[in-house]
Amino acid sequence: MTRQPPPVRTISRLAWRDGVLTPGERTIPEETAVSLVYDGGSHAVMMASPVDLEDFAYGFSLTEGIVASLDDVTEFERVDYEEGVELRLWLRGDRGAALAARRRMLAGPTGCGLCGIDSLTEAVRKPQPVTGDLKLSPADIEAALASLAPAQTLNHQTRAVHAAAFWTKADGLVALREDVGRHNALDKLAGALARHRSADILSASSQPVGAAEPRADETSAQPETLAGIVVLTSRISVEMVQKSAMMGAPIVTAVSAPTALAIRTADEAGITLIGVARSDGFEIFTHPHRIVPEKLAHVA
Repeated sequence: MTRQPPPVRTISRLAWRDGVLTPGERTIPEETAVSLVYDGGSHAVMMASPVDLEDFAYGFSLTEGIVASLDDVTEFERVDYEEGVELRLWLRGDRGAALAARRRMLAGPTGCGLCGIDSLTEAVRKPQPVTGDLKLSPADIEAALASLAPAQTLNHQTRAVHAAAFWTKADGLVALREDVGRHNALDKLAGALARHRSADILSASSQPVGAAEPRADETSAQPETLAGIVVLTSRISVEMVQKSAMMGAPIVTAVSAPTALAIRTADEAGITLIGVARSDGFEIFTHPHRIVPEKLAHVA
């Protein structure tokens, strides 16, 4: 049996500083090829940190719309090889059939890039709408940001990985996942929350609303609204907003700035998008009604 790769390794290196070349060691993150396999067919291969991979498999399946809930997955298996890791999932009948149809629809010749107009449509797909009456104060946003650093175990060792976290006013930091890829970190967080979902992380006003346009190969399912915020240590691209919408996140906060398309997508989804979030403040780009001064947050 192949041993599971460690998430970090210590390597020898030479450092050039102050005009002097000095030998020493540095702890660096590992990067492993991870194949997502559904019903025996390979769907995607990602480069990822080899930790929390079951969370990754379930989270990727949810944020990419392959499944609507974990009930759509009938079996999971991890298989380690010298070359990387296979994450094998078996889907409920209708979901498996929908994914097979999706593969056929997107099939194209080698080198076709995005494989035609269907793939372009997928790239800028209409986001899931997110509702909920969550209200937080600026102090809450600052507290959520401050909670990340002490929990970033891999980043403490390497200074080279991204983190995605979920924070609530009632419980503080609920979950945090790390990865060399920012999308992977968010998928891992989505999987962790789905696997350990409880009533206290859902909005009291969470309820189904008019769903986004369903893909041609699936039944639309509206995610429940989370009663907290997703916090990212990366920039906010459109994929991060799309994945957050699939999670039902009403507020997304990141330390870096969003792209213009990410802002338009968040606005359409009903997500409060916060960027350039630092210890001295932050910037709100969409739906600012969820962020109110402390004295108003109590009566909202």
